[in-house]
Amino acid sequence: FGGNLSEERFSDKSVEELTRATLELAKSKTGALIVIKQWHDLEQFIETGIRLDAKITSQLLINIFEKNTPLHDGAVIIEGDEIVAATCYLPLSDSTSISKDLGTRHRAGLGISEVTDCVVIIVSEETGSISIAREGKLIRYADTAILKNELIKAQAKEEVKTKKRFLRGRSRHEESNDKTKDVVDK
Repeated sequence: FGGNLSEERFSDKSVEELTRATLELAKSKTGALIVIKQWHDLEQFIETGIRLDAKITSQLLINIFEKNTPLHDGAVIIEGDEIVAATCYLPLSDSTSISKDLGTRHRAGLGISEVTDCVVIIVSEETGSISIAREGKLIRYADTAILKNELIKAQAKEEVKTKKRFLRGRSRHEESNDKTKDVVDK
């Protein structure tokens, strides 16, 4: 493993803050769209928003998405342990397999996950349900355990050394991320 720990994408504290904020936003049915950077550069999307460069805290995330405030519309982009920007515009998915009961927020979350390797947390304003978009797929009705698990996977503590092989070897339609992890760990 040798020194790779310092190369994790974000800290365990950030996982806790993101989880806490997501659950609070879901409880209050406050719509949210949180993009977590992985390997791909997101600068073109960051430029569409308002730069914040602030430490991740659940309070700040909850505040950003508060209805009728200047920053609530659009996506927040997270890189490392920072909220880089808010009110960012994302590409919409044109997938025909998206359920008709999902709106623009879900289409945007799925869209960015189709063109980059980011992980996206989506909170529905209508139902308060949590979805996670990754690799062009949507996990709907995520509970706390699923949310935390996806965030821990996104930290990529073990993937650092095999980044190139992992990205090339990953199939778009694999059944489970656990198989990919087995490939990476060997």
